[in-house]
Amino acid sequence: MKAAVLYANRDLRYDEYEMPKIRPGTVKVKVKATGICGSDVPRVLHDGAHFYPIVLGHEFAGDVVEVGEGVTSVKCGDTVSGVPLVPCLACTGCSRGNYALCKHYSFIGSREQGSFAEYVVIPEKNAVKYDSGVSYEQAAMFEPSTVALHGIMLADYRGGGSVAVLGVGTIGIFAMQWAKIYGARKVVVFDIDDGRLALAKRLGADETVNTSGAGFMEAAMAFTGGEGFGFVFETAGHPATMHMAFELAGGKASVCFIGTPHVDLTFTPKQWENLNRKEFNLTGSWMSYSAPFPGREWQLTAHFFADGRLKFDRDLIYKTYPLSRAAEAFALFDEPSQVHGKIMLLND
Repeated sequence: MKAAVLYANRDLRYDEYEMPKIRPGTVKVKVKATGICGSDVPRVLHDGAHFYPIVLGHEFAGDVVEVGEGVTSVKCGDTVSGVPLVPCLACTGCSRGNYALCKHYSFIGSREQGSFAEYVVIPEKNAVKYDSGVSYEQAAMFEPSTVALHGIMLADYRGGGSVAVLGVGTIGIFAMQWAKIYGARKVVVFDIDDGRLALAKRLGADETVNTSGAGFMEAAMAFTGGEGFGFVFETAGHPATMHMAFELAGGKASVCFIGTPHVDLTFTPKQWENLNRKEFNLTGSWMSYSAPFPGREWQLTAHFFADGRLKFDRDLIYKTYPLSRAAEAFALFDEPSQVHGKIMLLND
């Protein structure tokens, strides 16, 4: 088959690659659409791959074309989205249903062959069926949707109050939508990109705040009558938004860090004291899994994608490329500030 094979740092070639073999308990998926995740970028551009050569890619959707011995939950012709985590199912984390804490996991697209290929073989449990009326491009966004929902769940989210979402990348857009689906009275999203803020507004945000302007904090707090937000979801992984989360939180709020920082993060005593004085609960969120594996995050995404309440907009996708031009797509990330949304790779 053909695949986008990473042979060395910045050496990504569309090349012949061995067809993955079906095994008992696995399914072969013909990949139709696969997204470039932010975690893929350092693997290609900054010596971040575990080994070479490797086929990356873990946000994908396609058609089941072959099933292994013992497979009963999916059949040839089903449309499925791929769950990338392959937990050991035996360690303490797995036995407690905390699969993201697995000590002996594999991961499709970083530790084994991923979806930047014509075909990928995955365990039966990792194939999540979805309604075939959902486009392949939308279904390739299962994983960022589930990451957002996992953070919502970890924050012990309850509807009826005010919610701040910091960062309107793909995960932020989904976090905003999940908060609305589950009954937020008001959701306010924050970013520096007016285009992404407009997209968030179209998809259901009640208010938007551009944080590059002067006086934005006062305007934001005014949406809550000066009380602060009951739930704050940070999805950008940037020091500025992480500091901002502490400022925006109200008393006894819940603050969840979903974004992953890539530089050192420091707080002044005054900034950190917000946590003490407001007595808010702070949690991190990692990946997107719960029991039974892969979890409610994946089943609920399939349900709400199908009924239309979890909305898809073509502007969630910045650009599409055929898989054969994967190297060209990754070159865009040499100027990451110029990438405004998901980049999707498509197979014919």
